[in-house]
Amino acid sequence: MGGSSIGEGTLSLGDFVASAKALIEKWKVIDVEDSLPDWQWKPCGKTGVPSEEEGYLALEGVYRNPGGRHEQIGDSSNFDDADIVSDDAWAQSSSECVHIYDYHVVYSFSYKVPVLYFQGHQAGGQLLTLDEIKEDLPSHSLKLLGESKWTFITWEEHPHFSRPWFTLHPCGTSDCMKLLLEGVENKDQHVQYLPAWLSVVGQAVGLKIPLELYASGLKTQE
Repeated sequence: MGGSSIGEGTLSLGDFVASAKALIEKWKVIDVEDSLPDWQWKPCGKTGVPSEEEGYLALEGVYRNPGGRHEQIGDSSNFDDADIVSDDAWAQSSSECVHIYDYHVVYSFSYKVPVLYFQGHQAGGQLLTLDEIKEDLPSHSLKLLGESKWTFITWEEHPHFSRPWFTLHPCGTSDCMKLLLEGVENKDQHVQYLPAWLSVVGQAVGLKIPLELYASGLKTQE
């Protein structure tokens, strides 16, 4: 479609949809942090009629404590009853301080690559500023944003909502994807495109993407 090519670091709309749906299914069966919800496909037709070919990939309702720690109690086998009670009390008392993030992956017809749109808000609904979002990010994310040539944050209109969201600008995505997909079998490249891409952009916004999501598509070394 439109001359896009996985080998050039880009992908067609059809390949984007296929990769998104493959990612959704794989996310359900791999070991993911309990604090992370499932990815979902959101049909969103511009004509007002939802279409499977017009939509976006969404990870919504990611809870994070100010300072970067995901909201999570962890493995209950490591806690006694007193620990659980104290954690419940802590969660209730600090619920107003929790930040909630939504992440959308949208296909760019201009660049022929995926684009990450995201926003965070307080429990009461007030949107977070970029400075507040950066305060939530771990140090390695801030380092990546400061040093990488293609993971810088801008403020742009969400193509499906017609209101501004934060986004990672896609201008350098195709060049990076050429390198990331070198180790992926040719027949799997269109499916592995989004997992490979998320392995980098996830780091920039503090999302912990399991290595298993991407590693299974890599060529076996002899």
